[in-house]
Amino acid sequence: MKSFKEMNKEELLELKGELENKYNEEKALGLSLDMSRGKPSSTQLNVSMGLLDVLSSSSVLKSENGVDCRNYGASDGIPEAKKLMADIMGTTPDKVIVYGNASLNVMYDTVARSYTHGILGSTPWCKLDTIKFLCPVPGYDRHFAITERFGIEMINIPMTTKGPDMDLIEKYVSEDESIKGIWCVPKYSNPQGISYSNETVSRFANLKPAAKDFRIYWDNAYAIHHLYEDNQDEILDIIGECARAGNPDMVFEFSSTSKVSFPGSGVAALATSAANIAEFKDQLTIQTIGHDKINQLRHVKYFKNIDGLNAHMKKHADQMRPKFEAVIEVLKNELGGLEIGSWIAPKGGYFISFEALEGCAKAIVAKCKDAGVVMTNAGATYPYGKDPKNSNIRIAPSFPEPQELLQATDLFVLCVKIVSVEKLLELL
Repeated sequence: MKSFKEMNKEELLELKGELENKYNEEKALGLSLDMSRGKPSSTQLNVSMGLLDVLSSSSVLKSENGVDCRNYGASDGIPEAKKLMADIMGTTPDKVIVYGNASLNVMYDTVARSYTHGILGSTPWCKLDTIKFLCPVPGYDRHFAITERFGIEMINIPMTTKGPDMDLIEKYVSEDESIKGIWCVPKYSNPQGISYSNETVSRFANLKPAAKDFRIYWDNAYAIHHLYEDNQDEILDIIGECARAGNPDMVFEFSSTSKVSFPGSGVAALATSAANIAEFKDQLTIQTIGHDKINQLRHVKYFKNIDGLNAHMKKHADQMRPKFEAVIEVLKNELGGLEIGSWIAPKGGYFISFEALEGCAKAIVAKCKDAGVVMTNAGATYPYGKDPKNSNIRIAPSFPEPQELLQATDLFVLCVKIVSVEKLLELL
């Protein structure tokens, strides 16, 4: 089929009728499919069931430094869990605090603490007239929800194939003291699957912010979430790069095992400088008596080390890779050459980012929903839910079973075609 943009009005109207007939047939099937969030499927969760069997009532529940994991104490985590999480993030255990089950909770707390108490002696944000954050877009909706919750003004930073636009970031950060942070998903970004280049990471580390309490919120959520064993992206260690650049305190790095073991029952961690860690630990003595050390020990006993983690992630990849490839294949076969959409085939992570014709994303998502396929809300990948071009749609292939995924993707491309035809007819 030739490009939709090359069709005249009569051809588009004829095509519209054909597509709508097909859509009505699909709608009559009464589908109920979910591609809205990056949730592991039940078969993926089964990969980690052995985690539940590594401890028993007869197990020795002490950490390597003698802490009884059944009791209070070690609010910053047991040593072996620090080592495991440090290896995931590519840093060293002395720079790590191990928390509870969710890195999102740690990120929220980190923003909240900065808001109420400041960072390393700086003025608490709540006492300032204006606070701003930079937000690479398209990006992670839950990041944006945190800063919106605290009334922080968010500024869009366009993504490139090498990461966010560093020229723009350097300009904003150096000139505006009210800019206090930037959200980053540096490896297999959400939703595009882009990994930051070495140059990008280095430029982040060498930023010269006007605000001394400016921080990079480095959410390394997909550090070991490769789809391919022989074609993986790697990024520089931001903690080490910042230290070498003379900015050791400038980064907060987050990670968790939420999509490694069990979402909601994993282990989360933060990595940062000694000065930041000292302040965090001071706050932890008030906030908690200690996180779940039995769960930390369970993860260490099961995965053992980074090699065990990587072997485990290959099992996840074996289930994820066919799903990603199936979606990409449908997009290529059904939309290739039509000039009504573009996408990136990622090497890892949990999402595929689709760019529709400008002004079409909301209508596509709504049409999918009407026929029984739930997608991430259009606009969710931008601050305040406002995609200025109304074009980005996040596809989450992980949760549906393979046959359901094909059904959902077929319906998605059908909706893309219908809405695109309608848009092009408006322009004639």
